[in-house]
Amino acid sequence: MTTHTEFTLDQLRGDCARMAPHWVVPPAAVPAPVPPSRIHGVVVPAASARLVDAMTEYSAYRDTATES
Repeated sequence: MTTHTEFTLDQLRGDCARMAPHWVVPPAAVPAPVPPSRIHGVVVPAASARLVDAMTEYSAYRDTATES
């Protein structure tokens, strides 16, 4: 039979802080860009295409509005 030990949040935080230096984080893998010629079967609804198309106008407006 196992016993259940209660830990406080502070104890858990302390345990995590002590273990953190032992955890190795691998470098993030950067995916290679995919050439447009390899992209097939992507369907974008007309409303979404209009929204994405308008984003460049918004970005240009936002950039000029924040420069002053």
